[in-house]
Amino acid sequence: MESKSSQKSSLDLFSHLQGLKAAEAQLSDTWQPDDPGYRADLYRQTMMNLSFAYFIYFHADAEHPDWSPLWNPVFTCQPNPDDIYLLSPLRADLTYRVSGNRGTVRKLIFVTQQGIPGVLEDPTKFCDFSSIDDKDFEIGADGQFEIIFSAKRPQGYQGNWSMLKPKADAMLVRYRMVDWEAERDPQLTIECLDPVAPKPRLTAQQITERIELMSRVPGNMTRLFFKMQNDLKRGFGVNKFELVRLPGLDKQIYLQAVFELDPTQALIIETDLPRTVEYWNFQLNDYLFNAVEYVYRSSSINASTARISSDGKLRLVVALEDPGVPNWLDPAGYTTGTIYGRWYDADSGPTPTFKRVPLATLRKSLPPDTPTVDAKQRNEELRTRVRAAQRRRRW
Repeated sequence: MESKSSQKSSLDLFSHLQGLKAAEAQLSDTWQPDDPGYRADLYRQTMMNLSFAYFIYFHADAEHPDWSPLWNPVFTCQPNPDDIYLLSPLRADLTYRVSGNRGTVRKLIFVTQQGIPGVLEDPTKFCDFSSIDDKDFEIGADGQFEIIFSAKRPQGYQGNWSMLKPKADAMLVRYRMVDWEAERDPQLTIECLDPVAPKPRLTAQQITERIELMSRVPGNMTRLFFKMQNDLKRGFGVNKFELVRLPGLDKQIYLQAVFELDPTQALIIETDLPRTVEYWNFQLNDYLFNAVEYVYRSSSINASTARISSDGKLRLVVALEDPGVPNWLDPAGYTTGTIYGRWYDADSGPTPTFKRVPLATLRKSLPPDTPTVDAKQRNEELRTRVRAAQRRRRW
């Protein structure tokens, strides 16, 4: 029989969702707060992040860790389309073992830190980062490995180990692919090695408290990411790249810019490539910092899908219509948003340039030997992309 408190909780659900108002209030921090399209997109984004919040508060805990989806083709707050991101809660006073098979992805990256995205209300509180990738630990010839994560290396233990800094409460994992068709995702487990009690059933009060915390996640997420893109636009304007290093990935340089064009124009992005670079990519985001649809749209590119010009430079074209040339980044109808690139483990960090040109005369601004990509070729490129993306792990 239900208690009176649990009956009241079940009848009063929406009173526990008042935190959603903080996400709606973030509309004032968008670039066009009076545009009904922006409002509708913000509502959709809010529901997306509320769905993500369920995993944070009802799936796993530090004593009973497990992987939750973080960012992917469904949860799209600016994920790298080449990455599948997983998340597990943890505590720095406990010891964890991650084990399994590395798969064949280009990179497998672990970051421990304080701060689960969407939980911290103050973005400046993210701290105590520690990162390692597959170059930093030993892997068997069969792809099997294990890593111990703890505050101190266990006495006598000589295997793979990574330190948990004092405030760490989360582990983020990136499965990073370059060739989506050929590479295969890892299969990993995470377990707490300390003695812990069985995972408990939540009380009615705990459930309603967590629902209230869930409702704050969308506002916290938009506050974090809107600030990033607004600071970028204020500092650099449009169609100009800034190179930055962000906490958590010591080996990665981010290339970030706000893009802007109209339907009759194209943007040509031109850059040298580092002489040595383990990984690179470029992607488009919408005006709310969500990755533009990247399963059914060619809105991202990497070393596997790009064609390098005969002079050794990389040239990308952003246009609302198919320009009929290689390296088209499709913004899916958005005339403004952000573009992000990454140089990972590179010997240099070239800064790309933008050139805005009429779409009708695009070829005059490209090398004469730039190939033509016809509709049949583009269609096959997209079908290959869709098939490969659907095979990847989401959850």
